[in-house]
Parts: sequence; structure tokens; C-alpha cells
Amino acid sequence: MKKVVLTAVISALLLGNAFADDTIVEPAHIASPKQYELLLENEQVTVLKMTLKPGEQDNWHKHNAETVYFEKGGKATIITSEKDMTLEIPDGYVMWHDQWEHQVKNVGNKTITAIIVEKK
Repeated sequence: MKKVVLTAVISALLLGNAFADDTIVEPAHIASPKQYELLLENEQVTVLKMTLKPGEQDNWHKHNAETVYFEKGGKATIITSEKDMTLEIPDGYVMWHDQWEHQVKNVGNKTITAIIVEKK
């Protein structure tokens, strides 16, 4: 049940999150190279590892349609152009969603790590 609720909450964040058409939003590993490590890139996918230490925040960025595996979850605030939401993400949580733009801040007391597989 927790996974369904968390997925619904994250999906709700995806509505109406675009910047003005003339704003260039970079992919996560370009916008925030300290938090996103490029593991693999080919014609089909981009695979990233995200690491957010307690109190750390990435820069505004975009993702194509993606699957995210939270190796180590934690408490995070996800910021979109429409709203901010703070979530408790469990270890091992897996989610998928269509492309979006956002920023993430680790507001907990442990490092959050995730593997992100983005469709090209």
C-alpha cells in the first residue's frame, strides 16, 4: 500500500511542471555533476547513479521517461514548478514516470542513493 501511495504522490507532482518555452533545462548529470554519475549511455538509454548527502540539493534538471531504483531511500523534498512535496522513500523502492523537470533536496539524516535508467 505504501508503494501505491508514494507512486500516486510522485505522479501528482508531475502535472504542470514545465518552465517557459525559452528556458533550457539540462539533463540531471549535466546540471548536477556532483550528485549524478553517468554509468552508461547509448542510443537507447542513459543510466545514472544519484547520490544526495543529508542537506544536499541538486540543481533544477530534467529526465526523460525513467525508472528509478532507490538503493538507499530517505526523506526528500521534490520541487516542481507547481509544488513542493516531502516524502519518506523506503530502501529498495522502484518507480517509473514520464519525462519531467524538478529539483531534489535530501532533508533527512542519511545519504540517498538511486540508480536511474532513462529512455532516450
